[in-house]
Amino acid sequence: MFKEARLGLFIFVTLAILVAGVFLIGNTETLFKSTYRVKADFQNVSGLSDGADVRVGGIHEGTVRQIQLPKQPDGKVTVVMDLERATRAIVKKDSLAAIKSEGLLGDKYVEVSFGSQDAARLKDGETIGSEPPLDISDLLSKTNQILDTTKTAMEGAQETVSNLESITSKINQGKGSVGALINNKTVYNQATAAATNLAESTEALKHNFLVRGFFKNRGYEDSDDLTKYQIAKLPAEPSAKIFSYDGKQLFDKPDTARLKDEKVLKEVGKYLEQTKFGLVVVAAYAGMKGDSDTDRKLTEARAFVVREYLVKTFKLDDTRIKTIGLGKTDAASEDRKLDILVYPETNTPPAQRQASGPR
Repeated sequence: MFKEARLGLFIFVTLAILVAGVFLIGNTETLFKSTYRVKADFQNVSGLSDGADVRVGGIHEGTVRQIQLPKQPDGKVTVVMDLERATRAIVKKDSLAAIKSEGLLGDKYVEVSFGSQDAARLKDGETIGSEPPLDISDLLSKTNQILDTTKTAMEGAQETVSNLESITSKINQGKGSVGALINNKTVYNQATAAATNLAESTEALKHNFLVRGFFKNRGYEDSDDLTKYQIAKLPAEPSAKIFSYDGKQLFDKPDTARLKDEKVLKEVGKYLEQTKFGLVVVAAYAGMKGDSDTDRKLTEARAFVVREYLVKTFKLDDTRIKTIGLGKTDAASEDRKLDILVYPETNTPPAQRQASGPR
């Protein structure tokens, strides 16, 4: 009787362990959860295997079900994934799949990014975009190239240091024009005073009534200020609102940045005072005719002048008002134009947003 009880207990414990193992494996492989299928194409899968994790926002939410070779030599490898249905609200058509690894040499897994708020939901079996995986061999090869380049640069730097030591020695001995300038206090003081006087004279000249009209007519005083608030490219996301103006509406002459009718911009200022926005970009364009350098300078100046009017006239967060002078572009006709693009609030600071070309 005792032996039978022990045998029964052994069988019960064994079955319990077996059932628990089946459920643990099934839970890991999403066998007992409602899933939907998603595909992504890669040039190569960099060691990814069937059954690998699929993560969404860093959390395990699916499994690589199958990896399919292309039918043609110029095709791509297709990775078939099963994702839990709970992710359908955040994985959209513009989501991207990327093959990553746990550390440099760890197991491979697929990371799926969140989609945008307005993007359409995925249907079962649809394909999303992908990012090329990081190839360790390519990384090591590039590292070796960088090390070789660095070695060459260091050898050149050592030679430069030797030359500089020779030049410095001559300067300290008072040889040459620079040596005489530095070692002769009288000459040095005269040069410093001359530089200071030149800067003061230039600043005074801007306010002199004889030449003040020149700065007033072109719309700005200091050329160095034109790119102070400039961004490299327009944000990638679509703008919530655009105010578009022909250059003739806003500016006094075709070749200046002086505002002709500031009242035209009041609608923009009032709108921005009453609206929460994440970023505003004042973008100026020129047509395809004319000199490229001149048009670039002019568009930078016009964007700067409009920004200055808005931030000085209306109660706005000036850290969110940026400019961009796009110079020659087919976004404008033969006449020059200016857009004020208003972007909605997001969780990403304006300076860290991804950028794209002009829209």
